[in-house]
Amino acid sequence: MPVTPTASRSAAAPAPVPRMTVTGATLVLVAPAHDHDRARTRSRTGTRAPGPYRRLFDLPGTRAFTVGNLLARLPMGMFGISAVMMIAGQRGSYALAGAVAATGLGATAFVAPWTARLVDRHGQARIALPATLMAVLGSLALVVCVRTGAPAWTLFASYAATATTPNIGGMSRARWTHLLRDSPASHHTAMSFEQAADELCYMLGPVLAAFLCTAVFPEAGTLAGAALLLTGMVVFLSRRSTEPPVTAAPRQGSPLRTLAPLLLLFLAMGLVFGSMEVTSIAHLASHGLGAATGPVLALQAAGSCAAGLLYGTLRPRSLRACVCALAVMMALPWAAAGTGSTAALAVALLLAGMATAPTMVTAMARVHELTPEGRLNEGMTLAVTAILAGIAAGSATAGLTVDRLGTETAYVLPAVAGLIALLASATGRSIRRPGDRSRVVLTTDARDPQ
Repeated sequence: MPVTPTASRSAAAPAPVPRMTVTGATLVLVAPAHDHDRARTRSRTGTRAPGPYRRLFDLPGTRAFTVGNLLARLPMGMFGISAVMMIAGQRGSYALAGAVAATGLGATAFVAPWTARLVDRHGQARIALPATLMAVLGSLALVVCVRTGAPAWTLFASYAATATTPNIGGMSRARWTHLLRDSPASHHTAMSFEQAADELCYMLGPVLAAFLCTAVFPEAGTLAGAALLLTGMVVFLSRRSTEPPVTAAPRQGSPLRTLAPLLLLFLAMGLVFGSMEVTSIAHLASHGLGAATGPVLALQAAGSCAAGLLYGTLRPRSLRACVCALAVMMALPWAAAGTGSTAALAVALLLAGMATAPTMVTAMARVHELTPEGRLNEGMTLAVTAILAGIAAGSATAGLTVDRLGTETAYVLPAVAGLIALLASATGRSIRRPGDRSRVVLTTDARDPQ
């Protein structure tokens, strides 16, 4: 609401009137610049104002830690398929390969929140590098055990050791949150970029892993993933100026307790991802697509990546609106599968993917709001753990449904998961973080108050 100034600086030039808006628990005061000054500056320079993503990466240190972040994040989409292809190729058993991969997923779900808690408590550099080294050693041990014909239990133990891999996406988001804590609009753009990066890496990772394991040698995917993880983490952690400081605030309250209703939403999102992937693989295989299966599946991730980048330039929407769109879009592959047209299914997967990124970005913003101070990385890792649990459950359920009822019926599962996500968003919409305090931020960026 406009505020009338109590006095003018001069009779001819009244003081500019600030604008006020409320963002969550933050009161933002925008100090307006004079329009004629802006016009004069633009005409003098002949340049337009930088876009939202350009402004992000103009911040010192952000480009370097983003390069490291992407290098370390790419293996997250490589390790699973690399382990399956390596073990199945050397031992001739997909059952063993799947069991080892499932064990690693379960170990990650258990260990990752503890690793994240240590990162919050002692800092990223002190914890993430030793944890990464342990995970890399686990990957190398897995390669040696597979190659030398070691007993099966050594495969399970080796792959379980990789569960110490830090949540690089969570640490990167924590850095953006620290750097942009007084700029809500730029923070929204950064979170959208991070979600797009997730989708890009999970789209390219399996393709790169499959190529290395088949065109080079079976262990190449795992070895390349370990090298990328270690290199990327070293580059990321070397940018100490952007690392969020360890807070001295009392560590009271568990993120698990405050995030519990929202974790149901992330679990439902995992159900969407897991059931959609398995069902789509089976459906496309039944239609004899063969090598074209990968590109068609990649459309879902490509749609999410593009939507995430676009969403970062727009005003954020409510979580309820995003999840409503998700629930509608998840019914499209089911309808397309009924037509028997592969082209229709490809379009449906693209549109379904476009609904996931805005939902994830908005839900992660809620995690930021609800997580107790000083435990942000732990809170985001709990969200990722819920997604992984949902993916495991969705994949298993979809596999059973495909075998017993066929692929067209199995496409009901993502649609149902979308409805579960909608119910979960309604359950968690009113949760607030205990002890939230309002704060006032003064900014001159007119995009910030949203």
